[in-house]
Amino acid sequence: MEFECQESTEAFTNLANCSETNHFSSNSVNEDLELSKLTLGCNPKKGIPSSCSSKQIPPNDIFSNVWRSITDLPPALISEILNCLDPKELGVVSCVSATLHNIASEHRVWKEFYCERWGLPTARFSDEKSWKELFVEREYRSKTFLGRYSIDVLHGHTEAVRTVFLLASAKLIFTAGYDSIVRMWDMEEGLSISLSRPLGCTIRAVAADTKLLVAGGTDGFIHCWKAVEGLEHFFDLTGVEKPNTEHRLWEHEGPITSLALDLTRIYSGSWDMTVRVWNRSSFKCTQILRHGDWIWSLVPHDTTVASTSGSDVYVWETNSGTLLSVIHNAHAGYAYALARSRTGDFLFTGGEDGAVHMFEIITESKEHVILQVATWIPHSGAVYALAFEFPWLVSASSDGKLALIDVRKLLRASRQFSGKRVPKVKESDQNTIEPPQRMLHGFGCNLYSVNIGADRIVCGGEEGVVRIWNFSQALEIEQRARALRGIRLENRMRRRRLQIEMNGKGGQSNRCSVAAKKNPVNGHSKRSINSKVKT
Repeated sequence: MEFECQESTEAFTNLANCSETNHFSSNSVNEDLELSKLTLGCNPKKGIPSSCSSKQIPPNDIFSNVWRSITDLPPALISEILNCLDPKELGVVSCVSATLHNIASEHRVWKEFYCERWGLPTARFSDEKSWKELFVEREYRSKTFLGRYSIDVLHGHTEAVRTVFLLASAKLIFTAGYDSIVRMWDMEEGLSISLSRPLGCTIRAVAADTKLLVAGGTDGFIHCWKAVEGLEHFFDLTGVEKPNTEHRLWEHEGPITSLALDLTRIYSGSWDMTVRVWNRSSFKCTQILRHGDWIWSLVPHDTTVASTSGSDVYVWETNSGTLLSVIHNAHAGYAYALARSRTGDFLFTGGEDGAVHMFEIITESKEHVILQVATWIPHSGAVYALAFEFPWLVSASSDGKLALIDVRKLLRASRQFSGKRVPKVKESDQNTIEPPQRMLHGFGCNLYSVNIGADRIVCGGEEGVVRIWNFSQALEIEQRARALRGIRLENRMRRRRLQIEMNGKGGQSNRCSVAAKKNPVNGHSKRSINSKVKT
């Protein structure tokens, strides 16, 4: 990639035109040429004669440093240029030259790409590989959801399962439902690790991280378990209530329908038409966000929380309790399900009408504008749950089906127009939006909850069992197929080289055969020649 100084070319052209019209003398032109050279800091193209001066100019003094490469720029400027590219473009740049390959492969933007899509990786992986290697591997793994899978069915609940939560970093699954028991499962083995005592009512919501587990009941309480230090699976659910590790929060006046955690807060939504924000350390309610209808779902991000109430979608600022934006009548009927991208810029909603909507949140001068990006109608019944892990959006419905939607193209196109680098959104044409890439069938009606992570999809429903779709087998198969494709390509190239060599040798052998036909020598003639020689 090379460029030249356009200003110097234009300056020399203008001066040449001036000399042709005799407005200036040759001496003044020479002075202007020297002045332009010193002022612009660049030189004209080498080999272009100057008609402005009768004096011969030494080429080594003026026509140096004409052609320049991007690698001649300061490293800080190259870094800023690369920072404006997306992952695909950055990969293309790394193929241009060895220098750009080194710069692009070690660029800090790979960490930003990874974290904005999937968050920080576990320490044992981040220490071993570069950010580019981690990004490429994770992007590769995301394609396995289109491959083969196995299904594990977890039995243990005696009634319908209302909620499932996948803690992928710890390889744990938490489930609860109408039997009022919270169960903890091993994700790899599919075995029940622990279960709580009956909590006295239906458990409709569960959330967890490695420090805290919370469950919300229809009696309006939030039951909290703190992680026990030194315990392999973090939480001790068995036995009687332990004052040091278990707490119950009683402030809601209706059933708890949704729960979420971040580093400092607990978020809870209820049919009492409020979302409450709690301090994780003191277990005190710090904020109450009042709505006009039942709360069905909520998703926090940073200092904001999105919630669905009735058929509307709300976005709140949690510190001040300020309502930032509202989507009225997002669905025909209740808006049951809500999911959000890790960056918080995109919202996904599912409702009683069986539709799934995608919205983008744009912040302009402290104002939040929400624009609809896409709509899918993959289900014949209500959408009860949504889960998102880049690039897959998974929906669970009352029709007993799961829909997998790849939103990668929509996110990329939308970021092109409305991301941090460009301020406005260009509306998408609904006719160009791809349908769901995959539908998972074969289950009873009413799938109430779904979650995705670690090459797995987990769901629970009215049947009272928990199903795990394991796509890790697809990853292993794809890795073997990729290795075989590499071997076949190497063998093909080897055969091609051999064929080229044989063709080269074949040309010489053909010339020899032509000469042999012109001068045939057989056994009889050989004997006659030998006899003549002997005589």
